[in-house]
Amino acid sequence: MDSKTSLYLVPTPIGNLRDITLRALDVLKTVDLILAEDTRTSGKLLSHYEIKRPLQSFHNFNEHHTLERLIKRMAEGECMALISDAGTPGISDPGFLLARACIQADLKIESLPGATAFVPALVKSGLPSDRFAFEGFLPHKKGRQTMLKKLAEEERTIIFYESPYRLLKTLGQLIEYFGALRKASVSRELTKIYEDTVNGTLEEILAHFNSKEVKGEIVIIVEGKGKS
Repeated sequence: MDSKTSLYLVPTPIGNLRDITLRALDVLKTVDLILAEDTRTSGKLLSHYEIKRPLQSFHNFNEHHTLERLIKRMAEGECMALISDAGTPGISDPGFLLARACIQADLKIESLPGATAFVPALVKSGLPSDRFAFEGFLPHKKGRQTMLKKLAEEERTIIFYESPYRLLKTLGQLIEYFGALRKASVSRELTKIYEDTVNGTLEEILAHFNSKEVKGEIVIIVEGKGKS
């Protein structure tokens, strides 16, 4: 491992624990400190691979308060790895502020390739993947309708993340702003035992999930305007 690197951004599996790279394991076994979004969730992964390195929480609610101290420690020679609960740090997860602070402090960052939930959902959707807009989670309240009106005119394939508790509401609003016949794909529990993908129009997908209990983290893929 390059001793000059101060921060590694390390993707972790989005479900199946075997979807971690050999290089990611090497890094996690040798850094001075692992920064984790949720130490309980990450602790299970680290325990599975018998990784026993110091672990500290780093999430949306404390990142502003811990940045200066972490940057100081890295500047003094410590090497750290940032991981999220699942997937690549910084993709709808904490990480942006720490990466920016490292750049401002002239500290070297390496981002390892690895799992990101929207990639398998996109490529298996059957919708155009050459050009796409990743939107992550829609705003819960303020700015939500404005964003949907704007995205209704987007010509590229659009990618959203959603929780099972808001899926029906979001699908209903997508129908309202995009039209019931807009093609889409909804994937849930990616890489897990009960992985499931539903393709069709927004109207058909809403009817499907209206008739069953929704569980698992969800990726919604919606075709761009005028692509049918």
